[in-house]
Amino acid sequence: PIIALSNVRFAWSGGRGFGLEIADFTIDAGERVLLVGPSGSGKSTLLALLAGIIAPGSGSVQVSGVQLEHMGGPARDRFRAAHLGVIFQQFNLLPYLSVRDNVLLPLRLSSERRKRVAEPEAEADRLLRALGLSEAGMASQSAATLSTGQQQRVAAARALIGNPALIIADEPTSALDRDRQHDFLNLLFAQAEQSGTTVIMVSHDESLASRFTRMVRLPDIAQISQVAA
Repeated sequence: PIIALSNVRFAWSGGRGFGLEIADFTIDAGERVLLVGPSGSGKSTLLALLAGIIAPGSGSVQVSGVQLEHMGGPARDRFRAAHLGVIFQQFNLLPYLSVRDNVLLPLRLSSERRKRVAEPEAEADRLLRALGLSEAGMASQSAATLSTGQQQRVAAARALIGNPALIIADEPTSALDRDRQHDFLNLLFAQAEQSGTTVIMVSHDESLASRFTRMVRLPDIAQISQVAA
């Protein structure tokens, strides 16, 4: 498996009063997994654990053969930059950079990821074309000028560059209509399959399940607890 969680416990400190427990959860390499659950069920906390943004209080979080719980914060940051692609719900593009420079950003943050790309600018442009952004001058225009759908595809290209082992997507289709949702997934999955990348995506929309290898309801694998502040 590319993801393996065992006896994981995590509790937010301060006033949040929220804890998450997962006894066992695995994802095999190459799977496309849809993670669903109601608000407050711990979806964002799970993604943060998988991305190494936070560390469990106890238990094991293994991603791509690496035990994240044994690593300090800076080491987890380096691991995430080298091996994971993240598509945020709000896309988080840098508006003052060009479309191409936004896509290239992960390679500038990780020398290890940069080594996997022979010609960075050519690869950025290839991904943009593959994701339907082939208009003349698109790569050099400011990210601030893009529509929501265009921003989404640039965010996907940024996540895919450098052949990451895993893509984590947090509600990336929530602002799109049904046709555009399916168009986006077609493009994302085609590129992920080409590079052998595993995809885990959070959504409230269970009707997307047929597009994925499997759907996982978070309440089926996790327990939520209230933690005293």
